Amino acid sequence: MSERAAPAKLNLSLVVGPRRAGGKHEVVTVLEHLELADRVTLETSSALRVTGFPEDTLVTRALTRLAAAACVEPCWGVDVDKRIPVAAGLGGGSADAAAALELANATLERPLGAEALQALARELGADVPFFLETGPRLGTGDGSDLAPCDVPRDYSVVLVLPRDEVKESTAAVYAAFDARHGYAGFEDRRAALIAALGRARRPTDLADLPGNDLASSPLAGELLGLGAFRADVSGAGPAVYGLFEDDEAAARAEAALAGRGRTWRTRPAWYG
Repeated sequence: MSERAAPAKLNLSLVVGPRRAGGKHEVVTVLEHLELADRVTLETSSALRVTGFPEDTLVTRALTRLAAAACVEPCWGVDVDKRIPVAAGLGGGSADAAAALELANATLERPLGAEALQALARELGADVPFFLETGPRLGTGDGSDLAPCDVPRDYSVVLVLPRDEVKESTAAVYAAFDARHGYAGFEDRRAALIAALGRARRPTDLADLPGNDLASSPLAGELLGLGAFRADVSGAGPAVYGLFEDDEAAARAEAALAGRGRTWRTRPAWYG
């Protein structure tokens, strides 16, 4: 039996452009892992089974495709200890799939190489490849073309999942983005992101990154009012994050917003 953390992610910036030839949108995003994480445990089994997360589809798909690529039967038992909120824009399902892929691949007599595993991950979704990497990444293309990204990481994070807010489907969020012509000015916003990234030396410099093109929330303004130096929606939402210079300020903000929904206090994850 083996296990691995499956960390949540933040989109520290998310700039979105027009649709690409394949139907996906052009994206430039800064991705960071968080200490808030699911735990994925895997063991060999007589058949493929996933427990602990009844809503799972992505782990099952990932292991089925891995088995097909390796020409073996998908004989793994996986247990997912869910700690990342579901459908919140924090990438929990993608993180679980990536963790399961790595654990299952390690059991193979002939494991897939890193490039082959990344190619398989890209077939599963734009976020999955990021969770096979360690450290922050700049995502381009559809978000799955990843490059190392040197950003400050010494800050605390407060996450708020607004009460009674249901996440729209990602397709619906992008459809609304297209309807309002959100892609206008993409090249300028992309240039601003790259420039701000190049200037970022201290955590507070992350405040200069462009905001989330897909989603916004009044909670971001409240987090800024409570001392966050940056606040925004992660991914397609609805989870909102605030970045704080110290944990005490983060704790006060978390307490102040506890009545608004579920809250977590965490930090960037140094293990991946």
